[in-house]
Amino acid sequence: MTTPARHAAAEGIARGHDENFPVAFLLAPGDVRADMRAIYAYCRVTDDMGDAGDAAPTERLIALDAWERDLSAALEGPADDPVLVAVADVIRRRNLDVEPFTRLIEANRMDQRVSRWQRHDDLLDYCAYSATPVGRMVLGVLGITDPDRVALSDATCAGLQLVNFWQDIRRDLEERDRVYLPREDMDLLGVTVEDLRADAASPALRELIRWEVGRARALLTRGAPLRGMVPRRVRLDIGMFTAGGLWVCDSIARQGYDTIASRPAPGARGRARMAAGVAWRLLPGSRP
Repeated sequence: MTTPARHAAAEGIARGHDENFPVAFLLAPGDVRADMRAIYAYCRVTDDMGDAGDAAPTERLIALDAWERDLSAALEGPADDPVLVAVADVIRRRNLDVEPFTRLIEANRMDQRVSRWQRHDDLLDYCAYSATPVGRMVLGVLGITDPDRVALSDATCAGLQLVNFWQDIRRDLEERDRVYLPREDMDLLGVTVEDLRADAASPALRELIRWEVGRARALLTRGAPLRGMVPRRVRLDIGMFTAGGLWVCDSIARQGYDTIASRPAPGARGRARMAAGVAWRLLPGSRP
């Protein structure tokens, strides 16, 4: 299979998960769009290995170790996996730092070893492996490496990761036995793990979710100026990441900070409205 064909195979994986990649850099040049798809496919496959439902944690760790070795091999020479061939081509051609790609693998190793978090700062440290590397990959494809814009991307990605946690509290517990709510925050408000299994959030849990959503919103707001600091043809896409995260924050607030009884999700219509709102704000003379 040729490298272009492997890029196409990677793109197929990305398209199969469009709920997490709502705007596929449609206005970007074709080579940028293809490279973004390859990176997304790599991230998706890596995360799927870390969440493989039928595998034990030790088996997942073995698979992740092999995946990292295969990535290194793909960067050095021929490889068989179409996703690795495509992403290795992107890394070489764009002269990208490989560290964000390996940090994402490490995040999935961490998922096999850690299922509870003591402090909010610990959660932010985890985001430095699970979330911010993705933004750095995206910026790398765009040729952006300066510290100021990287910091804005890090804030956006951490905010997105956190709000995703608060959207999926019950599902993470029931399907993965993971509780991302910091233990010290739970203890402060008297929230227990059993409260997360209830049919609806208690007043204390609602207050805790309100608190954590506020932290996520602050990060998303901090990173929002990045939208106006990237090439014009990708501003809609960058803006959509922030808009999506803020939409979830607003939706959680509208349902009284109870994500136990109901999980907010934008759906196709919601994503379309978000894209229209971002596009409107990008018009000359509109509010930033």
